[in-house]
Amino acid sequence: MYAIINSPWVRPVILVAALILVWDLSIRIFGIPAYLIPTPLDVGNQLYTQWPMLAAETLPTLQATVGGFVLSVVIGVPLAMLIAYSRTIESYLYPLLVFSQSIPKVAIAPLFVVWFGFGILPKIIVAFLLGFFPIVVSTVMGFKSLEADLIDLARSMGSTRLKMFYKISLPNALPAIFSAMKVSITLAVVGAVVGEFVGSNSGIGYVLQRANGNFDLPLMFSALIVLSMMGVFLFVLIDLAEKLVLPWHISNRGDALAPT
Repeated sequence: MYAIINSPWVRPVILVAALILVWDLSIRIFGIPAYLIPTPLDVGNQLYTQWPMLAAETLPTLQATVGGFVLSVVIGVPLAMLIAYSRTIESYLYPLLVFSQSIPKVAIAPLFVVWFGFGILPKIIVAFLLGFFPIVVSTVMGFKSLEADLIDLARSMGSTRLKMFYKISLPNALPAIFSAMKVSITLAVVGAVVGEFVGSNSGIGYVLQRANGNFDLPLMFSALIVLSMMGVFLFVLIDLAEKLVLPWHISNRGDALAPT
């Protein structure tokens, strides 16, 4: 029984159950009205009755999220490699990338709707803009963290630049790349919803906007729960991919943090 309770899959369930209990007790003890915070039972009922609609509206958001995330990786990783290996490119691009992050994406999202219409493309672009920066920054640090002694050793053994990249540089940077991907996927979810807020007639962002306009708090909470579940699911997928690709890394060894 003790082993089951301490399972890494059971602990989050226990924590969520405790938070729901605190949520329900707080409403009952302090007499919080339903138009401010709905009860867990109301949210559960809404989640059950509206599940077919919420599941259908999740698909556009999921498509925009995955599209923006994939675009972030496909563009961000090669760009980070150029920045890491060229000081000239770094001096030109890195300050511009940092500057671009100071621009609120909510402010420029309407421009994408004007330019590209109300389809999925504006949502993908906003998701890409939010998830792109962590990929670049972490990947640059991953490639730059390679020890000079290791490079000198590989060169002394006659290794070519291409072989050094695949055998040394890339494996050294992969943990940082996967860490960046975990951050990027959660930000891509936010970006997709922001794009749906600005202009859309589908998606979880549209459901949230409609529920807010109708003061339907149970539906709003239900949509937020579905959105959180989607983010957790995507995060877990990347975490599993990391464990498959990097079984040798210390963070993926079960005994790495075990007490001695």
